[in-house]
Amino acid sequence: MGWLLIAVLVSIAIFGPTIWVRRVMARHADDRPDLPGTGGEWARHLLDEFKLDTVGVAITEGGDCYDPKTRTVRLSADNHDGRSITAVAVATHEVSHALQHQENYRPFLRRQVIVRAGSLVDSVGSAILFCLSLVGGAVVSPRLLLLGFIAVIVMGLARVIAQATTLPVELDASFNRALPILARDGYLESDDLIKAREVLKAAAYTYVAGALAQIVNLVRAFRR
Repeated sequence: MGWLLIAVLVSIAIFGPTIWVRRVMARHADDRPDLPGTGGEWARHLLDEFKLDTVGVAITEGGDCYDPKTRTVRLSADNHDGRSITAVAVATHEVSHALQHQENYRPFLRRQVIVRAGSLVDSVGSAILFCLSLVGGAVVSPRLLLLGFIAVIVMGLARVIAQATTLPVELDASFNRALPILARDGYLESDDLIKAREVLKAAAYTYVAGALAQIVNLVRAFRR
């Protein structure tokens, strides 16, 4: 019974934020003809205003993001072409990442280094585990098992660290940049600003769920 309760609590901690984020995004995604532009048009306007002419805006089939490699604000079709509070708030959030990049905001640059390092660790660790799976059936060795264990733990730690360094960057983009931009320009009325704040909070705390999931995966690895 105790383990069942722990499992339920862990599931709520991991999936609760994800469900909440989706509900918030959907709640404010209704079409708003009174808004002067779509999310994509608003992103382009902000980039031009901040002299980020070399930063592009594109539709993506993946999640909304700012791609620092190509210097592109990538928005889902709904947010790029949509005229809603969610579309405007998400577009402003991603443009805020472009501003962080332009300003060489240290937490943003640090996150980029850690994410790249984490990707390398993940690739090397996956290669090690693949090789061990090929020889594992033929050779059972404590040293090989230890190597596999170390690879799994290092990969898990790298993922947790990457998620942990991402959250402060997301909070800065949402509350120190995006929300003041929307309030300053008068683009949204006061009631809509409250809704935009909910969306921006959801955009930032998406990574809380990701961090919790990685921590749980790491704990599972230790247990095994």
